[in-house]
Amino acid sequence: MSLVSAGGASRWFGPAGSPAGDAQVFVFPYAGGVAASFAQWQELAEPELSVHVALMPGRGARLHEPPVDDLTEVVDQLATAVTERASGPFLLFGHSLGALVAFEVARELRRRGAPAPLALLVGGAEAPQTRLVRRRVHDLDDTGLIDALRDFGATPAGLLADRELMELVLPGVRADFALSERYAYRPEPPLDLPVHVLLGDGDEHVDPDRAAGWARECVTAPRRHVFPGGHFFLTDCEPEIIDLMRHIVVSHTAVPE
Repeated sequence: MSLVSAGGASRWFGPAGSPAGDAQVFVFPYAGGVAASFAQWQELAEPELSVHVALMPGRGARLHEPPVDDLTEVVDQLATAVTERASGPFLLFGHSLGALVAFEVARELRRRGAPAPLALLVGGAEAPQTRLVRRRVHDLDDTGLIDALRDFGATPAGLLADRELMELVLPGVRADFALSERYAYRPEPPLDLPVHVLLGDGDEHVDPDRAAGWARECVTAPRRHVFPGGHFFLTDCEPEIIDLMRHIVVSHTAVPE
């Protein structure tokens, strides 16, 4: 039994809740990211947007499930969950690893002939064809993996110092890095939908020239948005990112007079 058939969209995005807002936003977290990392997004997005954060196996609410390190399997199940949950216009947003996931979910939706998102937003990520894997973090021992998380700067120092808790968390984090570092690009026609590339002006993990490669993946040139901050600029720029999403929805759903 697949993970989706065992729980459907609720397993991947939590309880549906009451339909609300002009559009839904499906969020795909960075490596090790959990729904709690985006706790403020729904409050900031209401009433126009309804935010749904992907719950990955082996992380957060699904910590005690075996993590999945096969991107094809993850994308297949997430595309099914998005199709089941989407009740109208929607956006796909992913950061770092999540940008790859969101991109591949958009392509899988197209393969199925399913409704397409209003736009794809990718943050903190080099493009699929031009990205460079600088090191294989998922092959590091636990100490090396913790050091890598410290270098990225998104994991609280207290959590990194808690060895017992890290023993529970690290398998899911390792699987996330494996999803990214084993990724193999497959050529397909460019996406015929708006693509927005979000970058931090001090991000040492993303080469702007390699990020420019997102232009290869869409029919219309992508829109580039630069925010102050490093790789996790989204933590300090949540209101601005939500405002961008709100603007995208309004611009694509406005009824011409």
